[in-house]
Amino acid sequence: MTTSHEDAKERLLDAALVHVPFDGWSETCFRAAIADTGLDETLARAVCPRGAVDLALAFHRRGDAAMLERLKAEDLSDMKFRDRIAAAVRFRLEAVEDKEVVRRGVTLFSLPTHAADGAKAIWGTCDLIWTALGDTSQDVNWYTKRATLAAVYSSTILYWLGDDSPDHQATWEFLDRRIEDVMQFEKFKAQVRDNPLLKPLLAVPNWLAEQIHAPTDAVKDLPGSLSPRK
Repeated sequence: MTTSHEDAKERLLDAALVHVPFDGWSETCFRAAIADTGLDETLARAVCPRGAVDLALAFHRRGDAAMLERLKAEDLSDMKFRDRIAAAVRFRLEAVEDKEVVRRGVTLFSLPTHAADGAKAIWGTCDLIWTALGDTSQDVNWYTKRATLAAVYSSTILYWLGDDSPDHQATWEFLDRRIEDVMQFEKFKAQVRDNPLLKPLLAVPNWLAEQIHAPTDAVKDLPGSLSPRK
């Protein structure tokens, strides 16, 4: 029976999760996963050319998928939009069963050689959240929304990792404060835009912002594109 690459990766990931808390997302962990699954090493290396790094990214995507499934299942229609954002971030964190696996991932992606992978993974999560919640922006707001949420999400993860409060209540309060900070900043920007004395000063920055458009590729990635309006 032939094993598909996707099935092989899932099996390797399941096996690796037992070892990650002790060995991190490392070569030792990857070799242990190969041994536990009984997969041919050549196949394992073909499926995960970077070994445990590829498994760590697969683990992140698995969490994203669980978050999206929960977003589809929950009725958020009566919530304010800011509360929907908070709920999505909470669902993403609650998709994790073992904090230590995430802690080890933070350590891995803080290394210079893998920092870009970590940033791309977080950006991808934030893009999924905005898209799932119906964001249709096509201008510079496409980027600022995701960049802002990435900052909120990243800081919340770090807080959550050290939170031992019942049901992580302290984390959800921290998340609410971070979102409130963003909302206050957005209100400030709106006040500046509406101020007739400041409008002339914003003419050039606003013109530049209008030249930035959301990516048109099927798979949106970091960073964006700068193109003139048609």
